[in-house]
Amino acid sequence: MDTTLDDPLVGQTLDGRYRIDARIAAGGMATVYRALDTRLDRVLALKVMHPALAADGAFVDRFIREAKSVARLAHPNVVAVFDQGTDGPYTYLAMEYVSGCTLRDVLRERGALQPRAALDILEPVLAALGAAHRAGFVHRDMKPENVLIGDDGRVKVADFGLVRSVDSVTSTTGAVLGTVSYLAPEQIESGVADTRVDVYACGVVLYEMLTGGKPHAGGTPAQVLYQHLHEDVPPPSAAVPGLPASLDGIVAQAAARAPELRPSDAAALLGLVLAVRAELSDAELDAVPPRALSGERSAAEDRTSVIPRPVGARQGGGDGVEHTSVLASAPVPPLPDPAGPGASPRRAGRVRRGPLLVVAAVLLALGLGTGVWYISAGQFTKVPNLLGKSEAEARSELSAAGLGVKRVERKFSEAFERGTVMASDPGGGKRIRGNGAVVLTVSRGPQVVVVPDVTGRPLDDAKAELTKSGLAPGIVNEAFSQDVARGSVISTDPVGGQKRAPDTAVAITVSKGRPVQVPNVAARPVEQARTALQDLGLKVEVAAEQVNSPVPAGTVANQSLSAGAQAAAGDTVVLTVSKGPRLVAVPNVTGLDADAARRTLEAAGFKVRVEKPLISFSNTVDAQSVPGGQSAPEGSTVVLRIKGL
Repeated sequence: MDTTLDDPLVGQTLDGRYRIDARIAAGGMATVYRALDTRLDRVLALKVMHPALAADGAFVDRFIREAKSVARLAHPNVVAVFDQGTDGPYTYLAMEYVSGCTLRDVLRERGALQPRAALDILEPVLAALGAAHRAGFVHRDMKPENVLIGDDGRVKVADFGLVRSVDSVTSTTGAVLGTVSYLAPEQIESGVADTRVDVYACGVVLYEMLTGGKPHAGGTPAQVLYQHLHEDVPPPSAAVPGLPASLDGIVAQAAARAPELRPSDAAALLGLVLAVRAELSDAELDAVPPRALSGERSAAEDRTSVIPRPVGARQGGGDGVEHTSVLASAPVPPLPDPAGPGASPRRAGRVRRGPLLVVAAVLLALGLGTGVWYISAGQFTKVPNLLGKSEAEARSELSAAGLGVKRVERKFSEAFERGTVMASDPGGGKRIRGNGAVVLTVSRGPQVVVVPDVTGRPLDDAKAELTKSGLAPGIVNEAFSQDVARGSVISTDPVGGQKRAPDTAVAITVSKGRPVQVPNVAARPVEQARTALQDLGLKVEVAAEQVNSPVPAGTVANQSLSAGAQAAAGDTVVLTVSKGPRLVAVPNVTGLDADAARRTLEAAGFKVRVEKPLISFSNTVDAQSVPGGQSAPEGSTVVLRIKGL
């Protein structure tokens, strides 16, 4: 049954621009539709958040974050985001439409893949993630459902809705994001995610492509999580005998449980994959694994296509759910008899032949004229001159001319500024068929970039300078400094003056300011403690709730930064105020053995001191300093006296 018939959005137009034609995917957070951009006359995918979730600010922020993050990743292997907006209760993303299937479909239909096919898919995935990592983003939810394979064989990474900036807080609270089978151990243990969690997930995906199964296959999610933490991903050759050891090595490095043992990011892993592939023979690359589900196919056929032939158009959707639509053409109705009902064929032909010949001649002349015009000029558009313009400007001009971008190539150039168009195919002024697509070549700037010296500069200024120079701001660390102001750069790695290739990531160490040794303010009056801390440049907050404490009421019971710890000027110390000691009823221990009396009082929260005469043959308590039944401060000392001679 076609579920699109029950969808109220099908047939509607959002924002007066996006006409929704069919529902193609549905998930827990959003529904994906095939739509037509009526302004630019192009088919795209529209991801619409469920209206019930649009009232939740966190979900809306995640939607907008996905749009902004992916819009920055102008890469041929990333599903592009064109627009984001809201129309009444509907919040949406307008995205590139990919007709094809997901890697999950390939694995479901084909089982294990030949090494050549697996690497053909993995390499563009790593290229896309590498661009994201060098731009400062982590995907955090890599899995076969998020790898789209177009009908033309292009591979694209989708669903960057979970991305976070590499140098922002990347720990999660309450739940671990990502799919259980592809989570790195550090995501499970602490929720921490950097570029190496994507590397880990790619190692698991490669294992699955080579073997047809997942490395950790517990019966419950908890069992799978336990295996991620305590068991190494096994070598693929254990499941597929005969696989080259170098492929085992890629999986072992990428899916190492310790993050420091993995390649630093997807670009580094791609370099490793390319090096290993160059050493493999054709026989090793085209070996058919035992778990392949299409054993009747030849190796040559597998080299040319790993894509299951879909019966309709598919687009990966939120939460990995897909919907396939099948279109059938209607039969052409028979033409009516031009002579009308009841006319004889001979008379009809004789009566109609003259006028019909005249009409045919006129139509032929008109058709020839129109055809000549269409062939010579009508079907063509001139490509605008794009040299020296930014990629965004070039895309805008092509779109205004009714043209698209087939792909973007990036090359080094001494003559053209980084990020500007240095060539197009066809070139400016050349004719191209209407609605055609142009290949853009964008300058990467000089082949060697000198790292600028940004020490002492504010972090945002330093990042801007590195980006302007053709480098990528990398991971940001913090450290104390006696000389560099808080928030400014202490050092970079590589340091200023060194030469690097464009897009090299530069790690930045930022000053936390001068270190301050936190004093001990326990048992001091609150205002006195506040003054002592503020004089050192620290901020002070007083907790709203007070606690019982052995120290007097109104004095400091606890401090959030312990005495002697190092802090930076501007850090906050939270003080907890004492309500004074809690009063506790003193047990009556007179007449008990001294040891038993001590245990009883200590269990009630008191300290005990026993006083016994020099000469005494008794161990029985004769008196206690606080009589039984009376109250005394918790933690105070009760004196027990033993009777002498």
